[in-house]
Amino acid sequence: MNTHPLREVLHDEIHMRPRPPVKAPQAVSHISVLQPRRTPRTVPNALRDWCVRHAIDPPSPAQDHFEADLGALRLKWERHGEFDDYTAYAAGGDPAQPFVRNEADVLLDGLIADVDAQVIAALRVAVLPADALPVDERSVGAALGTPQFVGARIADGHASLYTAFRLDDRGFGRVLIVDATSSPAQLGRTVQRIIEIEVYRMMAMLAFPEARRISGELDSVERRLSELVARLDVAPVSEEPEMLHEVTRLSGISEQIATVAAFRFGAARAYRALVERRCDELREARLPGLQTPTGFIERRFEPAMTYCDSVADRLKSVSERIARASALLRTRVEIERERQNQALLATMNRRAKMQLNLQQTVEGLSVAAIAYYATGLVGYLFKGAAAAGAPIEPEVATGVLVVPIAIALWLALRAVRRRLLREPD
Repeated sequence: MNTHPLREVLHDEIHMRPRPPVKAPQAVSHISVLQPRRTPRTVPNALRDWCVRHAIDPPSPAQDHFEADLGALRLKWERHGEFDDYTAYAAGGDPAQPFVRNEADVLLDGLIADVDAQVIAALRVAVLPADALPVDERSVGAALGTPQFVGARIADGHASLYTAFRLDDRGFGRVLIVDATSSPAQLGRTVQRIIEIEVYRMMAMLAFPEARRISGELDSVERRLSELVARLDVAPVSEEPEMLHEVTRLSGISEQIATVAAFRFGAARAYRALVERRCDELREARLPGLQTPTGFIERRFEPAMTYCDSVADRLKSVSERIARASALLRTRVEIERERQNQALLATMNRRAKMQLNLQQTVEGLSVAAIAYYATGLVGYLFKGAAAAGAPIEPEVATGVLVVPIAIALWLALRAVRRRLLREPD
C-alpha cells in the first residue's frame, strides 16, 4: 500500500491523552498554567529534574502528553495550545479531612515553583467511597469549607458530586465526589471531565475582560462614526479630505481591535463548546434541595459568554457601518467630482463655441483677403492682355470677376472644412 506518511500518527491520535483510572479513596490535584507565547515550547526543567530523581525517562520536546506511575502517586502532564496541565493522583485520603495537604499537592508545588507561567486554574478533587462520609449538609459543608454548595448525582446515579465553586486559602477549588458503584475507568473519566470543565471554563472566561475593554473602545468609535455620518449631507466640499481621513482612521482602529480580539473570541467559543459538552457528559440528576453544578455554571458562565458574543457581533457591526460610511463618502466625492467635470465640460463647450464663432469670423475675413489678392492677380492678367492688343477693359473685367472669385473661394473653404470634420482624427 502507498501509505500516507502521517497515517500512523493520525490513527494513534485517538489514543492520546488517556484518562487514568481512579479508585476511591483518592486525592487528585490539578493545576493549569498559561504558557508564554514563545517558539519552541520546551519541557519544564522542574518536570525533567523530577523524572531524573525518580529514574524515569523525561518527556521529549516533541511530546504533548506524559504520564508517570509511582504506585501510590501518579503524575500526568499535558501540553495544550495555550496552557500546560499538571495532574497528580495520590491514593488514599482522610474522610474526615478530604482536602488536607497530601502528596499530590506537594508534588505539584514542586513542579510549578520555578515555572515561568501564570496559574489559570487550580482544582482539588477528593474521591471517597459512599460508606466513608455521611452525605449530609453539615459533613459536606465542612469538607468543602463553606455551607453553601451545589451538588448532583452524576454518571447515571453511580456517584454524587459536590462543589462550592469557591477558592480555598491556597487558591484551589474543591470538588467532592462520593462514589457508589462506579468502576475505576468510569470514575477516572468523571474526574477528568470535572477537571476539564474547570479549566475550559476559566480559559473561556479570559475573553470576558477583553470584551469589556473592547466595548469601551467601541463606544468611542461609534460616537465618532455617528458624528461623521451626521456631517455627510451638511459638510461643505472643503471638509471632504478631513472626513476621508477620519473614516480611514476609524477603519484602521476597527481592524486593529478586530485583529486583537479575533483569537480570544474564537478560543472562547471553542472552550465554551467543550464546557457544555463535558457538562452534558456528567449526566446529572438533581439532589433534593441542591442546585446542580451545571445549573450554577449556566447561571453565570452563559451570560458572560453571551456578552462576549454580543461584543464580537457589535465589533462586526461597527466594521460594516464604517464600510458603509466610507462608501457613502466616496459616493459623495464622486458625485461632486462629476458635478465639477460637468461644469468643466460646459465651460469647454462655451469656449469651443466662442472659438467656432471666432473661426467663422476669421474665415470670412480670410475669404475677403484671398479674394482681394486673387482679383489683383486677375487684374494684372487682364492688363497684360489689353497691352497685347486684346479688346478688354481691365478695370471692367476685373470688377465683373470680383463676386465670382469670392463665391468660389468661399465654397472651396467650406468644402475643405466639411472634409476635415468627416475625418475621424
